[in-house]
Amino acid sequence: MSRAPAQLPLGVSLRDDATFDSFLPGANATLLETLTHQLDENGEPFVYLWGAKGTGRTHLLQAACHAASSRDLRALYLPLEELGHFPPLMLEEVERLDLIAIDDLDAVVGRKRWEEGLFHAFNRLRDAGKHLLMASAVSPRQLPVKLPDLASRLTWGVTFHLQGLDDTERLQALQLRARVRGMQLPDEVARYILHRGPRGLGELCEALAVLDQASLTAQRKLTIPFVKQALGW
Repeated sequence: MSRAPAQLPLGVSLRDDATFDSFLPGANATLLETLTHQLDENGEPFVYLWGAKGTGRTHLLQAACHAASSRDLRALYLPLEELGHFPPLMLEEVERLDLIAIDDLDAVVGRKRWEEGLFHAFNRLRDAGKHLLMASAVSPRQLPVKLPDLASRLTWGVTFHLQGLDDTERLQALQLRARVRGMQLPDEVARYILHRGPRGLGELCEALAVLDQASLTAQRKLTIPFVKQALGW
C-alpha cells in the first residue's frame, strides 16, 4: 500500500488531479523528465524551478509529492505564500522525509528566521541524502536573499525556467486534464472555455472540476450552452 504524502495540520492539501500524467510539458520536457526521475537512485537531489504564474509550478510540485507517495516514500508540500506568516517550525526534522517540495519561495526571502530555517533545512537534507524541490517566480540569482550562505545553496542544484504554453498547447493541456477526469471535451467547447475563461491553467482546471460535477449531476455531455449554464457565463 502506498503511503500518503505527509501533510501539515494547517489545512494544506494536494489536488488529486495534480500529477505528472496530467501535465502537458510543451517546451518543458527535460524538466518533466528530471522530476519524474528525481527520486531514482541517481536522481537530482536538488531541483529549482521558476516561472510566471500559471506556468505549472504548483502543479509540478504537488505531482512530485504524489509520485513519491506512489513509491511508498514520504513527501511534504509547503506553499509558503499560505504558510509564510507562520514561523518556520515546519522545517524542523524535514530530513526524516524523502522529498520536500517548497512552493512560493519568494514569499519568505529577506526574512531572517525563514532564511536561516531554509539554510539549515537544506544542509540537513543534503547530509541525509534526501531530495528538495523548490519553486519561485524568479531565478535563484534574482531572489533578494540576505543570507549569503543560503544564496549560495540555491545555486547548487539544477535550475529550470518553466516555459508557458502557446494557445494550441493550452487547448491540448485543457483536454488532457479533462481526459484524466474521464471527461469528453470537444474541440469547440475547449476553445470556448479558453476564450471565455481565465488565463491561468490552474483556474481553468478549477472550472473543469465544476463542469465535471455538474455534468455528472445533470447527466449531460459538455456543450457550449451547458458550460455557459454551469459556470454562469
